[in-house]
Amino acid sequence: MNKIKVLFICHGNICRSPMAEYIFKDMVEKAGRAEDFEIASAATSTEEIGNDLYPPARRILFQKGIKYGYRKARQITRHDYGYYDYIIAMDENNLRNLKKLLGDDVDNKISLMMSHAGYHRDVTDPWYTGDFEKTYNDLIEGCTGFFKELEK
Repeated sequence: MNKIKVLFICHGNICRSPMAEYIFKDMVEKAGRAEDFEIASAATSTEEIGNDLYPPARRILFQKGIKYGYRKARQITRHDYGYYDYIIAMDENNLRNLKKLLGDDVDNKISLMMSHAGYHRDVTDPWYTGDFEKTYNDLIEGCTGFFKELEK
């Protein structure tokens, strides 16, 4: 069986998308499905390339018991579009930037994270709000909804 390849996207790849990556990895591991997935994250910008997970994002994951590791932010590439089955953006700006970087979503791989939870809204950006708890809760809802969709 081929692995289901999921790529989470945010602006800088230091807060929301890596949080989603680790939350979803935790979710599939607890469901006994870790071997069925390849999960990663990337940015639409080059601003944070090479930087690790932002410390407050690391803190909330630690508080919630979600495993994480050292990583380096990277920007999405055209190769990623062909490689990943699902590309999940954290907000409308990410969707616009993805279109600029990748062109049209001809394979219908790109979605908005909160659409998987039944909403058409952005994941709260803690870089601006400072509210990592709210972002965590959004990501739990989005990842849970996405996982349920895959289970159907």
